Amino acid sequence: MCGICGFVTRTRPPDDAGAVLRRMAARLGHRGPDGDGFWTGEGVFLGHRRLKIVDLEGGAQPMANEDGTVITSFNGEIYNHETLRAGLEAKGHLFTTRSDTEALVHLWEELGVETPAELQGMFAVSIWDDSKKTLYLARDRMGQKPLYYTETREGLAFASELTALLEHPAVSRSIDPVSLRRYLLFDSVPSPGSILQGVKKLEPGTWLLWRRDGDTRRGRYWDITFPARDERPPSIADAADRLRSLLSASTGARLMSEVPLGVFLSGGIDSSAVVAAMCDHRPGPEVQSFSIGFEDPSFDETVHAKTVAQHFRTTHRHKTLTPAVMLEKLPGIMSRLDEPLADGSLIPVFLLSEFTREHVTVALGGDGGDELNLGYPTFQAHKVAQWFGLLPGPLRAAVGGLVRRLPVNHDNISFDYKAKQLMAGMEFHPWHRHFVWIGALPPAAQHPLLSGDVLAAAADEDVFSIIDHHAASCAPRDPFDLLTYLYSKLYMCDDILTKVDRASMMHSLEVRAPFLDTAVVEFLTSLPTRYKLRGMEMKYLLKRAFRKELPKHILNRPKKGFGVPIAKWLRGPLRQWTEDLLHADEHLRALGLEPAGVQQLLRDHLDGVRDNRKPLWSVIVLLLWYDMNLRP
Repeated sequence: MCGICGFVTRTRPPDDAGAVLRRMAARLGHRGPDGDGFWTGEGVFLGHRRLKIVDLEGGAQPMANEDGTVITSFNGEIYNHETLRAGLEAKGHLFTTRSDTEALVHLWEELGVETPAELQGMFAVSIWDDSKKTLYLARDRMGQKPLYYTETREGLAFASELTALLEHPAVSRSIDPVSLRRYLLFDSVPSPGSILQGVKKLEPGTWLLWRRDGDTRRGRYWDITFPARDERPPSIADAADRLRSLLSASTGARLMSEVPLGVFLSGGIDSSAVVAAMCDHRPGPEVQSFSIGFEDPSFDETVHAKTVAQHFRTTHRHKTLTPAVMLEKLPGIMSRLDEPLADGSLIPVFLLSEFTREHVTVALGGDGGDELNLGYPTFQAHKVAQWFGLLPGPLRAAVGGLVRRLPVNHDNISFDYKAKQLMAGMEFHPWHRHFVWIGALPPAAQHPLLSGDVLAAAADEDVFSIIDHHAASCAPRDPFDLLTYLYSKLYMCDDILTKVDRASMMHSLEVRAPFLDTAVVEFLTSLPTRYKLRGMEMKYLLKRAFRKELPKHILNRPKKGFGVPIAKWLRGPLRQWTEDLLHADEHLRALGLEPAGVQQLLRDHLDGVRDNRKPLWSVIVLLLWYDMNLRP
C-alpha cells in the first residue's frame, strides 16, 4: 500500500518541477512511511511513497520494465500477481523482483489499456510509456484506492490524495459550487467530481490515457451488471454454499503479506463472516482481531465482538474509548483529512486503525457486505415507503404530523430519527429519497445556508443529477438491483471506502475487503433480491451461508452502525467550540455559506427544536478542511 503522484507536460515544466514532485510525495508520507522514490524523464515526473507489504527488499518504486521504456508508480495490491507472472514469464518477460508491481509493466507491454481487466485486487495505477509518450491511469473496480487528477494547460497532474495535488502550482484552489451542494447532500463529493474546480476523481473501473501529441482518452473496463430477468438462479442452498466458498477464497487471497496481519471485528455479521473465513486458512489463535467500544451503550458493540472472538478463539484486543479521548483526537483527524467527508464514523475508524496499527500492518474488514447483501435499514425503508405511498392522502398527512411531533432523542439511530428521516424523504423520487435518508441536506433545505452566487451557479437539479446519471447506466431487474448499483457508486465508493482508506492510511495501515473481490461481487449481483432481502429480513443469504458457524444472536442482531454521539457532543462537550467555529462569518462566506442560515441550524439543535447533527457536522468538517488546506 502506497501513495502515488506525478505530472506530465507538453510544454516546458515548472522551473522547480523536481521540488514540486517532492512536495507532492511528502504530503503522502503517511501512506508510505517506509521510503520514497522518484523517476523523471523529458516532461515526465513520477513520485512514490512506499508501505512495505510484499517483497520487502525488492519492491521499490517507481519500477521499470527490462529496457526502462515502461515505468509505473502504483498503489495497492494485486492478489493474482503470481498467476500473472507465470503467464508473462512464459511469454519471455524477465522479472527481477518478487513484487506484485512488476507484473504491471510487463502486462502493459502485452495488453496496453486493457491491463486492469486482468488484475484482481485494489489499485490505483500510473504507467508512463516512454516509447509512445503516453501516461496511463487506472482505478480498481469498486474504488478502494483513490486517484485524483487535473488536466492543466501544460499537461496533467495526479495524486493519491487531493492535498498532495494541491502542491502543484497549476491546480485550482477554488471551490466547485456543484460539488459543494452535492457534498451537503451526500456527506461526500461523488466521483468524478471533487470539492475543487477542475480536479476530478478517476471513477472506479475506468482508465485514462493522456497523449503528449494528442487528446486524452477515457474508457471503462468493468462495471456492476445484472443478468436477464428470466435467468434461472441456483437454489438457496447452493447459493449459500457458493457464497461461503467464494468468501473463503477471497479472504485467503487477501492474507498475502510479509508483515503482520489482522482483522477489524465489530461483532456484526460482515466482519464476523470475514473472521470465520480467515479461520479456514489459519488457526483461530493466529488470527489477530481488533475492536473498539464506547461508554455510551447505544453506540457500543464490544460485547458482540468479544462473543465472536471467543467463539473462534482469536487473539482479540479491544479498547473502550471515552468522549474525552475522541474529542482530543478530533483536531488531528481533521488536520489530515484529504477532502471534506462528513461521515461521523470516520472518527472511530481512525481510532480503530490507530489501535490496530500498534500490532499489525494489514487488516481485513467487512466493507461491501451491506451494499451487496441489502443490509442497510434504508432497504427496508424502501418497502415501507412503497406501502406508505398507498395510504389515502389525509392518513399520510396525519402520520406525518405525528412523526414531526416526536420528541428529539440523540441516541444512535433512535426511533424518532429514523421516523423523521423516512418522512423527510417521502416527497422525493424513490431513487433520490435514499440519499436524503442517509445524507444531510436535500436541495431546498440548503437554500438558507448558501450564498446567492452558489445557488445561481448550481441548481437544485444539479444535486440529484449524478444519481440520475448512474441510474441511466444500469439495467436492473427490479428496484433493489438499481439500489445496489446506486449505493455502490455513490455511498460505498465515495463515503465508506474513502473513509476507510483515509482513516487507515493516516496510520499507514492497509485495509483489505474480501466482500469486494470481483468473483464475490459478480456472484451476489447475479442473485435475485429475494435471496438477500426476504420480506423485511436483510442479508438472508449471507446469514444462511454462515448459520452453522456463527452464534445465532450474532446472525439475528439488528444493524447498529459504527457511529459516534455527535448530536450529544454538539450540545455538550463540543458546544462552545462549535459556537465559536460557526460564528467565523468570514470563513463561512469564503466557502459560499450564509452565516445566518448556519447559525440558525445550530440554534435549533441546541434548543432541541430538531436534530441537526448531520447538517451541522457537514458544515463543521467543511470549515475545518478549508482552514487546514485553503485559507490564506
